Amino acid sequence: MRQRSTYRLSILGILTAIIVLQDFIPMLGNIPIGPLSLTTLHITVIVAAIVLGPVDGAIVGGVWGVLTWVRAFTFPSSPLAPLVFVNPLVSVVPRIFIGLFAGWTFMLLAKWMHSKAAPMVIASIIGALTNTVLVLGFIYLFYHTPAVAKAYGVNVDNLFKALSAIFVTNGIAEIILAAIIAPLIALPLRKLNHGK
Repeated sequence: MRQRSTYRLSILGILTAIIVLQDFIPMLGNIPIGPLSLTTLHITVIVAAIVLGPVDGAIVGGVWGVLTWVRAFTFPSSPLAPLVFVNPLVSVVPRIFIGLFAGWTFMLLAKWMHSKAAPMVIASIIGALTNTVLVLGFIYLFYHTPAVAKAYGVNVDNLFKALSAIFVTNGIAEIILAAIIAPLIALPLRKLNHGK
């Protein structure tokens, strides 16, 4: 029992440290691919949720969210950040829910499916989808303003279209990225954990 608790705290500490590094090192947290800029931070949150459970996934997601929130005031990652990420409902809450939804999805499906790979893939998709839908949804809900629309290069009447385009391009690419990478990392970590 003590070994498992030590393992959990070690993995939680490592994944939290990785989130901090990803947030502050551009090429580690955001990968530019052609016109897209794909975030990889949600993958770390999903891995935490699958390996350690929804609560620890929420903790790692919360760390990412708080970093996003603080940076919006101090060292914005983009011109949009000081406009929308100063609101914790946009910067923190979606990241916490990544961990919760991905963890719950995995726990539920793992009870029904013999293979652990399929539940991991589905949980990764749900986690990535949670981040994209909640962040873009909250931006539209709370910041349907000319200033935010201008940051996206559109007028306020076209903000929904601009956010929808981001979902179709970045959002879907990030879902695919998570569905491939998160299970590849989580599967051996879970085996190691259950071997303890």
